[in-house]
Amino acid sequence: MQIEFEREKVLKPLTMVAGVVERRQTLPILSYMLLRADEDGVSLTGTDLEVEMVCRVPGIIEKTGEVTLPARKLFDICRALPEGSKITLSRQGEKVVVKAGRSRFTLSSLPAADFPKIETGSFREAVVLPSSQLKRILERTAFCMAQQDVRYYLNGLYLESEGTRLRAVATDGHRMAIADTECERVGEALQVIVPRKAVLEVSRLLGDAADPIRLEISANHIRLALADATFTSKLIDGKFPDYTRVIPVQQSKQVQLDRQAFREAMGRVAILANEKYRGIRLNLEGGKLLLSAHNPEQEEAVEEVETGYQGDGLEIGFNVTYLLEATAAIDANEVVLGLNDPNSSCTLRAPGQTDAQYIIMPMRL
Repeated sequence: MQIEFEREKVLKPLTMVAGVVERRQTLPILSYMLLRADEDGVSLTGTDLEVEMVCRVPGIIEKTGEVTLPARKLFDICRALPEGSKITLSRQGEKVVVKAGRSRFTLSSLPAADFPKIETGSFREAVVLPSSQLKRILERTAFCMAQQDVRYYLNGLYLESEGTRLRAVATDGHRMAIADTECERVGEALQVIVPRKAVLEVSRLLGDAADPIRLEISANHIRLALADATFTSKLIDGKFPDYTRVIPVQQSKQVQLDRQAFREAMGRVAILANEKYRGIRLNLEGGKLLLSAHNPEQEEAVEEVETGYQGDGLEIGFNVTYLLEATAAIDANEVVLGLNDPNSSCTLRAPGQTDAQYIIMPMRL
């Protein structure tokens, strides 16, 4: 097997494939990527048995065949080569030689027949939508996913389609993010939980262009089909909780704030918040919102943010990190804080917008 690449054209596919390969693996073959050259062109495949990335790469095939290469090392080599380099890969016995100009690297290889294939079953089309729209709802919700929670169904993102809308929901049990977008086409109804790693990889994979992409599902997998790449992931086998029960039906207090001023005030108050619990107190009284924090060293921070709210007062505590991350995800100059009482969750959203909202449980301080 022998193939010639241009460095600039192979670097992005290598980045994408190496991204799904774990640095520490129980099986040596999982730290390798599979390179295949046949009549359909050149493809690179990486997997950790949970997710799989296949990228098509432009290259000149002088001899067809398939070979495995250490993913991270090949990526680091190509990244370190000078711009404009022509890279040649050729198999020599049980090694693979990589040449570029005066540089020569000899890499180990494992049998291509040992490279694992994910058994996915048959896929059917679920949703077609622009790449930028899928990326947008993932970025608006992914930060609320749980990490290594015993409730395994929370360690991912819930996707559901209804009519021509696709909804993403993420929660860690203390906060929740919901974001909607319009789809170009909806086929099979979608109700799946996508694992955390897959969501993060897809977010990096997607661009800001309006190129249409397809989401396809099988019994246990979801596949994202792009023009030059295919990403496949196992689904989390579980039932996502009924998130609609958490959404407040009505809130008596609607507090509109300048988003940037609110964020900056929270950032300053957070400096003196308890490092373990990250709690701050919000005190709402006619025309202003007071933010305060205390810590075990008896230190205190107080900030005041103007608001047009003139209703009843309220004092309530929240994890400041949750508030900061939610307001960062809102793409507007103003933010509306919905409140009821000290024991009820709050909502955050942009004024007049219903396509994204954030729900945060209060803290006792």
